[in-house]
Amino acid sequence: MAGRRVADWRFPTEKQTRAEDTARNMQRAAQQNQRVSDGVHTTDAIGPADPMPDAYWDAILSDPRARARPGIPIQNRRLSEIPRPVLRVECLRCFRIVEIQTADALRLYGEHAVWKEVGKTLLEGGCQSRTGNRDDDGCWPEWRSA
Repeated sequence: MAGRRVADWRFPTEKQTRAEDTARNMQRAAQQNQRVSDGVHTTDAIGPADPMPDAYWDAILSDPRARARPGIPIQNRRLSEIPRPVLRVECLRCFRIVEIQTADALRLYGEHAVWKEVGKTLLEGGCQSRTGNRDDDGCWPEWRSA
């Protein structure tokens, strides 16, 4: 072992490599013979560069989860456009959650108020995570509807 390099023990010898290749080829031939005897025609697998069959796209597009959601995100909607009974805004820094009923928000802020502005107002001045930098302080809101 004195004349061999340090990492040589990690790699298979040439004889071991040939034996593994032969075993792999024999296994592949046995599987192919089994498929032919079962009457199943073998085809090459579809790769990422191959076009997808039309049946695949039909199945994807007919799935109810593929239907488009309303185009306007909830934070950009007016309070009168949100059908949910409870609105929730959460701070991603201090994990504080503020909930308000839609009816109360309409009464306090008006039906033309945008939920984004109302949510910022509700979270204002209460963030527990302070950085010391005036620009970075404050909540990072995430709008949700419960």
